[in-house]
Amino acid sequence: MLAAAALACCWFCLSPILPLSYFLENRKAAYTIARPEGGLLGGKQMTTRLVIANWKMNGDLALIDATVEAYPQVSKVDVILVPPSLYVAALLAAANDRFQVGLQDIGRHDGGAHTGELAASMAAELGVAAVIVGHSERRADNSEDDAIVAAKAQRVLEAGLMPVICVGESIEERQAGQAEARVRAQVQAQAENLRSRLPVAIAYEPIWAIGTGVSASVVDAVAMHRAIRSALEQIAPDHADEMRILYGGSVNAENAAELFAHVEIEGVLVGGASLDTDQFAAIIRAAGAAQG
Repeated sequence: MLAAAALACCWFCLSPILPLSYFLENRKAAYTIARPEGGLLGGKQMTTRLVIANWKMNGDLALIDATVEAYPQVSKVDVILVPPSLYVAALLAAANDRFQVGLQDIGRHDGGAHTGELAASMAAELGVAAVIVGHSERRADNSEDDAIVAAKAQRVLEAGLMPVICVGESIEERQAGQAEARVRAQVQAQAENLRSRLPVAIAYEPIWAIGTGVSASVVDAVAMHRAIRSALEQIAPDHADEMRILYGGSVNAENAAELFAHVEIEGVLVGGASLDTDQFAAIIRAAGAAQG
């Protein structure tokens, strides 16, 4: 049996013998080990590079097994795998304290009559560590504006999880010289959440670089990260340095080392390359090498 399928099958196999409450309690205990004290959700290791894999609407149990098998032995790197929500339980079961697991989105409500939505409190109960909010694909496909993104980030924070708040400009905004103003406005829209002193990550993803194979130049990426850092310092001067700023947009094994060579780039949000287990392992190794 596939290792990733074991958790999904165990309740159905044991249900004639054990009550569901027993399975849930043991599952919850197993998941909590994937959130080590002082690690991703602590404030002492914020200079540690963070690598997030966003599988989007891709993946299967075979990819989970292949990713776990290819996972490199690298220390001083925080890694979060973010599969489609149906595969979260299988990844949590396979994590074995090596990586953490996130969600690609969350509802802005904490429960109730909202068919198809997931609450952040539910994710927290299972042991999920982080939630991506405001990804450009969600903004475009579901008409999510800055207010909706802020409401979702607030729910994530209330549940004790880390929101990974995505910001970025369109190609038209960049060509018009409005890229920095647009990104600063998106960051400012999160001001209340950013002042919370709770763990938050900002992912800069130029929309025109997502899934296109065209990455922003390192010079442009670093410049935008500095602009975001400046905005964070204005909003939350007491703890702006505790928030990591990630780059996303056609990150791959070829450009990862160059990105990590710059201290302004404290992590990456990886899309398509995270579906290639060899490439993703190479990106994690590049992050580890940058830590020294």
